[in-house]
Amino acid sequence: MQKPSLPKGTRDFSPEEMAKRNYIFDTIKDVYKLYGFKQIETPAMENLSTLMGKYGDEGDKLLFKILNSGDFLKSINADDITENNSATTANKISEKGLRYDLTVPFARYVVMHRNEITFPFKRYQIQPVWRADRPQRGRYREFFQCDADIVGSDSLLNEIELIHIIDKVFTQLGIRITTKLNNRKILSGIAEVIGEADKITDITVAIDKLDKIGLEKVNEELIAKEIPESAIQKLQPIIMLEGSVSHKLEVLRTELAESEIGLKGVEEVDFILNKLSALNLHNPVELDLTLARGLNYYTGAIIEVKAMDVEIGSITGGGRYDNLTGVFGLPDVSGVGISFGADRIYDVLNQLNLFPENLSLGVDVVFVNFGEKEEDYILPILSQLRSKGISAEIYPDAAKMKKQMSYADNNKAHFVAMIGENEISENKLTLKNMLTGEQEMVTLEVAIEKILEK
Repeated sequence: MQKPSLPKGTRDFSPEEMAKRNYIFDTIKDVYKLYGFKQIETPAMENLSTLMGKYGDEGDKLLFKILNSGDFLKSINADDITENNSATTANKISEKGLRYDLTVPFARYVVMHRNEITFPFKRYQIQPVWRADRPQRGRYREFFQCDADIVGSDSLLNEIELIHIIDKVFTQLGIRITTKLNNRKILSGIAEVIGEADKITDITVAIDKLDKIGLEKVNEELIAKEIPESAIQKLQPIIMLEGSVSHKLEVLRTELAESEIGLKGVEEVDFILNKLSALNLHNPVELDLTLARGLNYYTGAIIEVKAMDVEIGSITGGGRYDNLTGVFGLPDVSGVGISFGADRIYDVLNQLNLFPENLSLGVDVVFVNFGEKEEDYILPILSQLRSKGISAEIYPDAAKMKKQMSYADNNKAHFVAMIGENEISENKLTLKNMLTGEQEMVTLEVAIEKILEK
């Protein structure tokens, strides 16, 4: 007999883990709704024509492809196999794939439903995505994304709202964070003024690693990318810029004076930070000029969130993009979005012991089953309790008392109720508090009060 196993990079979640995960999802969902976002869902699989070419060559390799149903080999000829052309063969036997993220399916959704959508459109989406990545600690092949996007509006108030949402979610979860902010236009301006506008991707990929590898290694990487020594020297005071936000902005205005796009980025950051200062956020927002986050994707604000009390990567990220739907034939739809990393947030809450103590999936009360006569008496009581929002169940068999009590204990029941002949004759029940061990015979009304008090 084959031993059961899971595909690499996937996980089962126990009832306890699901209670914790739902706490995260519900917190994020409630905040999204509070800010007027509406939920959508898209299918787990999309046509490969929708997904391919949107994530770069590396991303395309990480797409999980689905074999065509029926005789998937019917379009294959011998040459496809003997010539060892796996890409051509894959395209012929597979027309669909599992979604890689929620953003491209969202772009497809907006284009297909543009006549039903009222713009600006504020949507949120909490669903799993799949990547054929190499599994390692904290990186899975199946994981959840919790996205919120606003499309069809250029207003920077949207960025402000999203940063406010980030602050509110993490305040409610009890996680201390720093929200880092940058702007693609500033990065473009920097590349422009040092005379290397065409090398913007190489420059930003390198400086994005400053935290991880340090300045010396960043400079080595820039040299390896054939950035001239003179340009690297001009870059130093900008990437190592320290001090208050106002000081950084002042220096940037001077350094980027010759770059129109760079100055536009500085003004956008200034506007966002100025408006945020009036909102009494619980967590700091910092200007971080080394932040790039997969730069080719973004056109304006870039946002990344770090947990202050745990060594872990980014736990939320996002930014402004100007042509999300252009690849599907609907140009000039600007958008801005964020995505909470549910798996990393789970790890942070676990490490800091921040999950609520009462976050239990334990049933409120389990009724001991003494036999058919008692069952008939208990069933209407169960209905009464459930109508008051009390979770209640009866053990399904008249088994030994020890087995039934063990069931209640293992399932973290708060109370056990026992109804035998004495209780029936007095129209009462014996209620045992499983935490304190206290036990007493009470009326149903008193039992309800005690259970609700817990």
